[in-house]
Amino acid sequence: MQLLEAVNERKKRRNILLMTHIVVGYPNLEQSLLLVDAMVHAGVDLMELQIPFSEPMADGPVILHANQAALKGGITVEQCFAFAREVARRHPIPFLFMSYYNIVFKRGVERFATETREAGLTGAIVPDCPPEEGTEYVASMRKHGLAPVFIFSPRTSDARLKSLGCAGDGFVYAVARKGVTGSSTEFGGELEQYLGRCRLATELPLAVGFGLKSRADVDFLVGKADIAVVGSESIRLLDQGGVAAVGEFIAGLRD
Repeated sequence: MQLLEAVNERKKRRNILLMTHIVVGYPNLEQSLLLVDAMVHAGVDLMELQIPFSEPMADGPVILHANQAALKGGITVEQCFAFAREVARRHPIPFLFMSYYNIVFKRGVERFATETREAGLTGAIVPDCPPEEGTEYVASMRKHGLAPVFIFSPRTSDARLKSLGCAGDGFVYAVARKGVTGSSTEFGGELEQYLGRCRLATELPLAVGFGLKSRADVDFLVGKADIAVVGSESIRLLDQGGVAAVGEFIAGLRD
């Protein structure tokens, strides 16, 4: 099932979907697998699997540290693909890769798309690859039935929002504020106005991330977005209380 179809099907059963983010290999591959299992069992609808990169420019200190620790621990791109195959086999939710274009380019654009599909994933988020500079990437992803997901930001013009909305597939990822992941986000009128602009710019489902930390944050997005994205907070809780703490947190966002 392609990503857009899967998202729309899941939307029939929930007023908002929940997507989480893990850094593959952090703190190690065994714990990463347990973390995926716990998140899925707690009610996650979609999941980003980040292939660690040395300079993750869109990520704040928490996810940056996780990337660096995974790389220091010896994680490889090959292991990330093997991990993706395993979790896609174990769980019936859409999984996406998230990484940076250096990873895609070095592996080979066509090879990356082919292996992503063979692993059972549904798409990828590559924040530093705008559609104008990623024509080969977009074409390869579409050829293999994969969704290239693009990003909206609060400073993006209306014309650019529409252009990005037409270029992507699956859903659009709207960052809730300027800056990197992990910092606090004010969930109020300014964000609501921005999300209204996003809604007008695309017919694709709208995912919102950067700074979601509580059930109240998720509830705020009901009726304004289709997917709530939780990333850094899960890693913080993993560091503090292990996999069980993350599972409890995710379940609390759903209850």
